Amino acid sequence: MEMDGVNENAWWTLPENFDAPLVTFIDEAQEKHIFGHEDLHLRSIELHSHTLIQLERWFTASGQTRVTVVGPLRAKQWLMDMIWSVGSQQAYHQARGQAMLYHVWNQPLTNADLDASFSILAYICGLILDIIFGF
Repeated sequence: MEMDGVNENAWWTLPENFDAPLVTFIDEAQEKHIFGHEDLHLRSIELHSHTLIQLERWFTASGQTRVTVVGPLRAKQWLMDMIWSVGSQQAYHQARGQAMLYHVWNQPLTNADLDASFSILAYICGLILDIIFGF
């Protein structure tokens, strides 16, 4: 996912990257785990994923934080996959989410990262369809 910060085609100059923001809700513990105490990791996640992330704490009556992500579609999907995986109750998904989290904390996402996440999501969706419809 090579995006040049001085390029006229930088992700933030393309209006379509601000269409349909992805929104999810997470609890305080998951927020601190992902974004760090006092949002220590928020900026590196944004830089490495080519997105903007808005956190609205205590947005709901249950005390959850609303997370809104804008940016390129595949990057938004990758981040939502990571957030979902980190919060999963299944050990495999948690471990995968943790690996994704460490990755985006420390280095920019590549097209290969985005492709890998998409293919796993497609696989999971296929499994769900098999279970529901018996394909």
